This record gives sequence, structure tokens and C-alpha cells, in this order.
Amino acid sequence: MRLTAQRLNRTLLRRQHLLERVSTTVVDECRHLVGLQAQENLPPYLSLAARLESFDPHEVTRGLEDRALVRFLTMRGTVHLLAADDVGLRSWTTPVHEREIKVSQNVGTAREVDRVAYVAALAEVLADGPLPQKTIGLALAEHFPGHTAAQLGQLARSAAPLVQLPPRGTWKGSGGVVYDLADRWTGHPLDPPDPADVVRRYLRAYGPASAADVTTWSGVTRLGPVVKAMDDLVVHEDHEGRPLVDVADGEIEEEDAPAPVRLLGTYDNVWLSHAARDRVTRPGGREAWSGPNGASASTVFADGWLVGLWRAVDGRVELGETLRALTRRERSELAVEVSRVESLLAT
Repeated sequence: MRLTAQRLNRTLLRRQHLLERVSTTVVDECRHLVGLQAQENLPPYLSLAARLESFDPHEVTRGLEDRALVRFLTMRGTVHLLAADDVGLRSWTTPVHEREIKVSQNVGTAREVDRVAYVAALAEVLADGPLPQKTIGLALAEHFPGHTAAQLGQLARSAAPLVQLPPRGTWKGSGGVVYDLADRWTGHPLDPPDPADVVRRYLRAYGPASAADVTTWSGVTRLGPVVKAMDDLVVHEDHEGRPLVDVADGEIEEEDAPAPVRLLGTYDNVWLSHAARDRVTRPGGREAWSGPNGASASTVFADGWLVGLWRAVDGRVELGETLRALTRRERSELAVEVSRVESLLAT
């Protein structure tokens, strides 16, 4: 089937639960989306509020505290909010973290330490339980005096499967980064998943897509042979005739399906997970969002596409100028979404 850009847009929004909110738990939604980018505290809460019929931000806090959810470095080498039983994804994304170690200025010369000795020393440091990153770095400096404590502590987050413990990432919580070993904290093994199973999960939430799209989403390379060997997938074409694979039961949405206004955070899976970055952005839209040092603001979507930016200021939604004039219906939907987000911010 040849799929127009509009149909791919609506299909992605359907699978991302952004055409209609769904009734499910926070943990199940995180599992469906294979995690939510959470390098900043607020964006995953906005992502969940945009997708769930009823969302209590304290459900995320409870999930982090009772270990059903974790904050964990995985896809794209960034912190994600994940269902705890997805910690094995870290084993799959190991090459991503190794690349980060090679280029990170924060790791610096600590990348030169003997890795086997380093991991053994880190296990010794954490043997009695969780510790703040600063304390971990200071303890490791006693083992590797040729490197700074800050560099050694920064290396830990990429060299070993460490989860960030609450109150980090809780609703309006504060606190520095405290780490524990992922398998010990969650009780789930770190066995690497079957790459084909990860591809299928990705397609159910982001497809149809290409192997390059899966790489953009995950940071994991050399997925072409994995996708090619999966004989259970079906093949579509995009509007330019490029092949896209999909799970056999993947729903393809109609072009004219209504796409209501949604306010999303600075970073959201819906537009970070495809190679061309064009499933929900028109030419020029992404540039309006990107500042000199990365993202400049949270995002406004109308009729399925990025149309503007917003910021949370003192618990209020401060809207910027839109990229196009909104229709009367869109303005009405925007007012409802603004009220919804402001109610969340006031919680």
C-alpha cells in the first residue's frame, strides 16, 4: 500500500494515542510507547497528560517509588521513563552508551580507565546500596587517582546499568541524582531483548517505518539485517515510493481522521522517532523549535502538525506566535487544552 504523508501522520498519531486519549495506566502507557524521554522532569508528564483520559501526575511518583517505573539511560543515550520490566533494553542500547563515552566532554580522560577494573570498583562502591553520583565519583577517585571524581562519576551512568532513584523525576519533587544498580532496584534481569521483538514494539507505536527510523528512535545501528530477516512484517511505501515495514496487524488510519489540538513537552516521542523528522512537522517547523543549544520551547500541535510553541511560566501556559493562523475550531480546542495543562501544572 502506498501511504501519503497525511496518512502516515494520522497513523502515527493513532498509534501514539494522540488522536483520542486512552484509558490505561501510566505503566502500561510507558510500556506501549517503549519509554518516554525524560531528561527534563516536566515533558514526560505532559506526554502522558496528552495521551491518557485520566491522568494523575502522582501516579508517576508512586510508580517510581514502588519501583514499577524507572528513570534510566536507554534510547538515544538519554534518560527515559520506563516500565521497570523494560530495564533489559539497556543491554540492547549498550553500543549507544559506548559511543557517548567516546565523545563526552564530561567523561573526559576517565574513558581511558581499564573498564573491567572500573566496573568491579563501581560494584564495590555500590555494594551497600544506592549512592549519590557525587559520592560515587569521590569513592571511585580513590581507585583511579589519575582522574577527577566528577569525570569518574559521569562515566558511571554510561558504563553501567544504573537507575535514577526518586525523588528525582517525581511530580514537583527535587533532589540530586542518586543511583542504584538497575537489576537490584527493580528485581528484573538485564537480559537483552530479542532485537526483532524491539522492532515489533517500535512499529506498533511508531510504524510503519524503516530500519533507519528505528535507528533514529533508539540510536542502535545496523538494524537493516534484523528487519530484513523478519518474515512476519508487511511492506508499504511512503509517498515517494520508499519501503516501510509494519506489523501485520498494524492499523492504518484514514487521511481525514480528526486530529485535535495537543500541547506536548519540549521533547516528545512523536517527533523524535523517525529519520526524516517529518511525520508531524512541515518544512521550517522544526527550525522554529530548535534553538542554538537544542530545544527552545514546548510544542503545540493542531490538525496533526506542529503549529506553535509554548512555555510554562508560573504555572500558566504562555503561548508564542503560531506558524499559521488557527481555525475557529482549533482555537476552541486550544483553549480546552490550555485549561487542561494549567490544571495539571496546578496539581
